[in-house]
Amino acid sequence: MFNPSVNDVRNFFFTSYEKGVGHAVLTDLEKIAYSVILEHPEYHKVLNNREKYFTYSWLPEAGETNPFLHLSMHLSILEQLSINQPFGLKELYLELCIKYGNEHEAQHQVIDCLGEMIWQSQHNNMQPDPQVYLQCLRGKLGKE
Repeated sequence: MFNPSVNDVRNFFFTSYEKGVGHAVLTDLEKIAYSVILEHPEYHKVLNNREKYFTYSWLPEAGETNPFLHLSMHLSILEQLSINQPFGLKELYLELCIKYGNEHEAQHQVIDCLGEMIWQSQHNNMQPDPQVYLQCLRGKLGKE
């Protein structure tokens, strides 16, 4: 099982960005990461400054979003969609694409639900429940 450290994740995104901007050869996963990065120009200043942001701590209680967590959630969702896991995710995602008019906004809606499932799992000290995830998505579609 692949279990990257915080530093591994940050290094991966910094490297993917640097290689993409420099038109270097990207691995398949780096290509996906770079495409997600391009959808988030607000994070480019972070990715342009490895020295400053490699160990920076974003504080959610201060309203800050950790760009590496956000980008990682996009990658997780794209992987889940590629294999339709949990089963039914892809269909709900396609409906969200129609409702919100684009894939990127639909992915942000899915991120909200993925985060909700993780929060409930941690709060209840239980394994993540994919039904919580899917129910949240159904709720966003008015299918509760």
